[in-house]
Amino acid sequence: MATHGFTDKVRITVKAGDGGDGMNSFKAFKGKPACGPDGGDGGDGGSVYLLADENVHDLLAYRFTAKYEAGNGERGGSNQCFGKRGADVVLKVPCGTLVRDAESGKIICDVYENGEKILLLQGGKGGKGNVRFTTARRHAPNFAQKGVRVKPHAVILEMKVIADVGLVGFPNVGKSTLLSKISAARPKIADYHFTTLSPNLGVVQYYEHSFVVADIPGLIEGAAQGAGLGHGFLRHIERTRMICHVLDIAGVEGRDPLDDYDKINAELAAYSQKLAALPQIVVLNKCDCAGAEENIARFTAAHPDVPVCKAAALTGEGTKALLDAVWALLVTLPPAEKIASDEFAFEEEDTWQFEIFRDEEGAFVVVGGLVDLLCRNVVLNNPDSMQYFQRMLKTRGVFQSLAKMGAKEGDTVVVGDVEFEFIP
Repeated sequence: MATHGFTDKVRITVKAGDGGDGMNSFKAFKGKPACGPDGGDGGDGGSVYLLADENVHDLLAYRFTAKYEAGNGERGGSNQCFGKRGADVVLKVPCGTLVRDAESGKIICDVYENGEKILLLQGGKGGKGNVRFTTARRHAPNFAQKGVRVKPHAVILEMKVIADVGLVGFPNVGKSTLLSKISAARPKIADYHFTTLSPNLGVVQYYEHSFVVADIPGLIEGAAQGAGLGHGFLRHIERTRMICHVLDIAGVEGRDPLDDYDKINAELAAYSQKLAALPQIVVLNKCDCAGAEENIARFTAAHPDVPVCKAAALTGEGTKALLDAVWALLVTLPPAEKIASDEFAFEEEDTWQFEIFRDEEGAFVVVGGLVDLLCRNVVLNNPDSMQYFQRMLKTRGVFQSLAKMGAKEGDTVVVGDVEFEFIP
């Protein structure tokens, strides 16, 4: 959501760097060309990281730049020189930023604590130079491996304010005024609706302790379905440990405070049962205005079990008792926690890539991402593992490609450290 410069949800495209290609080259001396392989490996592509930064307060910067790409790895050089690794990209986000896959909506990670650095996309691995394919049987491999190519991915960054207490209520009930009285925060305050267009955070000092209070923009009826400003900001109280529900108990705006109470709770429940279940303290604000006493009596009679605090935020009356009640409740509640990630991994296009070369002795050599994957997962002396190995070569089209290149029964095929005779 973007409102008057405040941005708390954006969609961006990120791409890790491609791996550099391995070099296919041979040493050459005067009068003695091609004295032996000396091609170096390509550099790995740069990775994409997320960094929680307490000095970043929203996602505004990502509204103007929607694509972020890490650097590609350089190609390997001759004389066994490795290619340079691609530059990483580090995206600074506010603490409490949830990252989702744009396609599936699954939660990838929760960038929660200041300084926390999370790997979002790994750069592609650099390809191996031809010197890496020399064996006791193969002395002059005339091929090198390509670097792994990676594809871009769309993700959604969703900021969720980290606070202990959330102030909720209809517009103009005095939430911002209350925040200014109990903390050092200085939110914009005026006598009209929707003065607050973004969550305001205030640190409350309670004796030797402190806690964070978030003033959430005023909700209205239908907020959970997108009406008014509330829908975009309800996510900011999902992390809070408790709620201070502020009511205009004097009905200065011409609304019935008891009706307001029911409607706001209905909006919280419509958005999330978790919000509806959060402990609440009801702040009966504007107690110094005409009509307040009658409505206080009505509210306490209708909701005898609901904890209430009487206050007049404009003068500061009742704020000390409110803070006592809030702290007494907070110490009984568990601390806020990171939101659990879903089981998710980006599927890269080239995980299954392979190339086939013929070496100087006529053997068919298979290289590429598929081979790297099999080498990591296949145990050579395990029959079940070798069956999986053979099955993967067949299902991923390696045998078909070998046949197209002219491989015949009995020809030698080399896949990583495995050498076998081709059987169509």
